Amino acid sequence: MNCKQLNSIRLEEVLAFLGHLPTRQNEKEAWYLSPFGAEKQASFKVGRPNNVWHLFSEGIGGTTTDFMRKYLNTSVKGVLEWASNQNFSSFQPQIKVPKPNPTYRIDRISDIQNSNLMQYLHERGLSAKIYPLIKEIWFTIENKQFYAVGFRNRSEGWELRNAFYKGALNTKDISVFSFQGDSPMNERTATRVAVFEGFIDALSFVQMQKDFKGDLLVLNSIALLKKAMEELARYPEINLFLDNDNAGKKCRDTIMEAFPHARDFSHIYAAHKDLNQYLVEKIQRQALSAPKAGNIQQPERGCAEQQDECREETNRIKKGVRRRM
Repeated sequence: MNCKQLNSIRLEEVLAFLGHLPTRQNEKEAWYLSPFGAEKQASFKVGRPNNVWHLFSEGIGGTTTDFMRKYLNTSVKGVLEWASNQNFSSFQPQIKVPKPNPTYRIDRISDIQNSNLMQYLHERGLSAKIYPLIKEIWFTIENKQFYAVGFRNRSEGWELRNAFYKGALNTKDISVFSFQGDSPMNERTATRVAVFEGFIDALSFVQMQKDFKGDLLVLNSIALLKKAMEELARYPEINLFLDNDNAGKKCRDTIMEAFPHARDFSHIYAAHKDLNQYLVEKIQRQALSAPKAGNIQQPERGCAEQQDECREETNRIKKGVRRRM
């Protein structure tokens, strides 16, 4: 990604991704509380026609690239590296869902059967263990048919992923479901919950767990944090597995400020962007170490064989000595 591509991304989408929503808006502009510090009156304006911002409280402004440089406190190179690892819907050349009246339809919903989707899940470190939690969705957008892994939210909408696409169909909402052992449950009676930013991380958690019993809550977008916090109020035990980027950390801090009993587990994968990246690299390390373990065993077997041969030779020599005596 270069600066031109980053600046083509709607700044409002970037702000929503980072957890900032407008306080008021019209066709030409949207106003926000400053994303750079606390304030009570909105002084941050996004001009919709030209996609630029201006912070009146500081007298500065610029493009999406300029905003992210200040927000992340990094260089242009650092901003582009960050942006390349994100999936903004306004920079998705594979599929673009038109808004606000998308011409799409869902053609088929089934269990996971497509080999390409199975391969995609495998590459993300996910096995058939998580298949009961997802569906295979075939859908048509502007007379073109696509398929993806689908994860249902509580408003009957779908979060969609495949190797080339990240998007959603129908109403956007958080996802909440109960999980006990290896099976999803319909009734939600748990007193503890694990919280994730995206459903791939939630599936990664399930993949690694052997006996977790409780609810899983997936934000599906940091912009839905307020809805998530309304849901979290019912849990006496809250476990956070959010991303290790700036947006994830801000989300974590907001939740922990509202719920001091919440526990942050991001230190487990502190060297990784998120839980799924941690899982994938863990599997890769195990695959690389497996041949080495096999090689270590070979000399041990060879040494044991040599010891047996030595004992046999020693016994033979002893017998020969006794015969000569």
